[in-house]
Amino acid sequence: MDGFLLLTFASLAALTAVLELFKRRSSKLDTTNREFLRFRANYVLVYALMMAGDWLQGPYVYALYQYYGFDRGQIGRLFIGGFASSMVFGTIAGSLADKYGRKKAALAYVVMYTSGCVTKHFNDFNVLLAGRLFSGVATSLLNSAFESWLVAEHSKRNYDDDWLGGTFSASVFVGNGFMAILSGLAAHTLVEAFSLGPVAPFDAAHAVLLLGGILILLTWTENFGDDGKESRAGFLGQIWGAMRAIRKDPKIALLGAMQSLFETSMYTFVFLWTPALSPNGEHLEHGLIFTCFMMACMAGSTIAGRLLSDPRRYQVSHYMKTVYGLAALTLLVPVFFHWYAPREDEEDSKAWASIGLTWQAKLQLVAFCAFEASDPVLVGVFWPSMMKLRSQYVPEDQRATILNLFRIPLNLFVCLVLYNVANVPLSVMFGMCSLFLLLAFFCQHRFLLLSVRSRVQSTLRRGQAAGARS
Repeated sequence: MDGFLLLTFASLAALTAVLELFKRRSSKLDTTNREFLRFRANYVLVYALMMAGDWLQGPYVYALYQYYGFDRGQIGRLFIGGFASSMVFGTIAGSLADKYGRKKAALAYVVMYTSGCVTKHFNDFNVLLAGRLFSGVATSLLNSAFESWLVAEHSKRNYDDDWLGGTFSASVFVGNGFMAILSGLAAHTLVEAFSLGPVAPFDAAHAVLLLGGILILLTWTENFGDDGKESRAGFLGQIWGAMRAIRKDPKIALLGAMQSLFETSMYTFVFLWTPALSPNGEHLEHGLIFTCFMMACMAGSTIAGRLLSDPRRYQVSHYMKTVYGLAALTLLVPVFFHWYAPREDEEDSKAWASIGLTWQAKLQLVAFCAFEASDPVLVGVFWPSMMKLRSQYVPEDQRATILNLFRIPLNLFVCLVLYNVANVPLSVMFGMCSLFLLLAFFCQHRFLLLSVRSRVQSTLRRGQAAGARS
C-alpha cells in the first residue's frame, strides 16, 4: 500500500474522531425519546445498506470498463447512458413514488440496482449499457424516495422538527462516510488482496442490496405524502403540480439550481478523478483512494451535524455560501496541474504504469479530499444541509417528483460533459466544475436575500394583525 495514502487516511480519521467528540460534547438537542431513537436507527441502518450497495461499485466502475478494454470515449458513453436514464425514467419513477408510495419506490431501487450489478459480468457494450440504464433509474430513486419517506414518516409520527437535521447528519455520516469506507476497503480487498477481479465488488453490492431490501420489506410502513393516502393524480398531474410549486416559490427553484450545479460538479468529478490522478497510466489503488475520499466525507458530515444541531447560531442558508466557495477553490487545483500537461506516447505510458502517485497527484488528492468533505469534506457538509433546506421548503405531497425534476438539468449537464470528455482537456473540465460551484454560490446568496425578505414581510404582517386586534 502507498505510504502517502495511508498517512492521508490516518490524518482524516484522526480529524473525524476529534470533530465527532467535539460534536457530541456540544450537542444541545434532547433526543432521549426511545421510540424516535429506534426510528432513527432503523432508517440509518437501511440507508447505510443502500449506500453500501452503491459505494461498493463506485471505485471500480471506471476501472471495470478499462479492464474490458473500452477507451475513455466509450466509457463516457456508458456513463451518459446512466445519466440519461436518470433524467428521463428517473423523473417518472419519482412521480410514481409520490403516487403509489415511497416504500415501493425504495424496493424498486433494490430491484433496479441489483439488475445493474448482474450486467457487469458481461464484456459487451450493449449489455453494460443496459446495466447503466437500470443504475440510472436506481440513482434517482436513491436520491428521492428515501429522503421523501423519512420526512413524511417523521412528520406523521409527530417528532420534533429539529431532530430531522440530526437524522440527516447521522445517515450521511454512516451511509456516505463509515459505510463507504468499509465498502472501499472491502472492494480493495476483493480486487487487490484476493485477486477476484474488478467484477467482485459488484457481486458484493448485489448481496448487500438484497439484505437492505429485506429490512425495508419487514420494517417500513408505506407513506404517500401529507394525507397518507395513495394519490389519485395521474403522472402528468403530478409533474404539472410539481412545476407549479417550483414556479410559485423562487426559493424552491433556487434550491433546484444549487442542487443541480453542485451535483453536476460532483458527478463529473466522479468520472474524472481517475484520469486526473493517473494522466500517464500510473498505477492507482482505487479502493484505498476511494476510502480516503469517504473518510473526508465523514469529517464533513460531522461538521454538518454540529452546525445543524444549533440552528439559531448556524443557519444553513448562511454557511452554504462558504461551502460552495471552498468547493470551487478545491477544483481549481487540478486545473493548474493539467493546463500544460504534455501528452505521453505509448512507450512512455507503459513506463508510467508501474509508478504510483506522483507529487502532482498527491497534491490533487488532498484537494479532492477537501472537495469530498463537501462531498467527501465539503460534500459531507452539503448533503445533510441541503436535505434540511429541502425539508423546509419543498412541498411534502410532491417531494419525490420535485426532487427528480431538480435532477433533469443535472443529468443533462453531465451528459453534455461526458459526450465531449474524450475531446476536452481535463483542465477545462475541472474549470467548468469550478464555475458551476461559483454559480451555486451566487444562487445561495440570492436564496438568502429572499429568505430574509420573507421573514421581514412575515414579521410585518404579524405586527399589522396584532395592531388591528388591539
